[in-house]
Amino acid sequence: MATSTANFRLSNPIHFLALGFGSGLAPKAPGTFGTLAAIPLFLLLAPLDNMIYLTLIILMSVTGVYICGKAAKDAGVHDHGAIVWDEFVGLLITMFLMPVTWQTILVGFALFRFFDILKPWPISYLDKNCHGGLGIMLDDIVAGIAAWVCMMLIFY
Repeated sequence: MATSTANFRLSNPIHFLALGFGSGLAPKAPGTFGTLAAIPLFLLLAPLDNMIYLTLIILMSVTGVYICGKAAKDAGVHDHGAIVWDEFVGLLITMFLMPVTWQTILVGFALFRFFDILKPWPISYLDKNCHGGLGIMLDDIVAGIAAWVCMMLIFY
């Protein structure tokens, strides 16, 4: 990773969450590792009632704006690669209403990473033009929605 992670402290609860429980500290492909680390959280939340799951996604998104913004400010770098809370939320959006199978998890993971990495319009626009915690979260939320639409077309 080109940018130092020295300003992050896993003992700080905000940093711990922003760094995806430490998964964002992977030296290569932290976003991919953050998305992988979100899979157990999906497995934990999947049995919940759909409205509870959706409410948790909304709460994680709203709090993510603060969490990611604060961690980025503490690091002194906008959208530091180690900040992967947005990947957690993006994967959870992707997997909303999906059956829990290895196939859906694999396809959901691949689709979310596709949209998050390539950033087709409007994701690229949001990534370039929205700043702070909202900017960090918003492009991944939209990537998650795009991946979810694809998942719905594939599996339903």
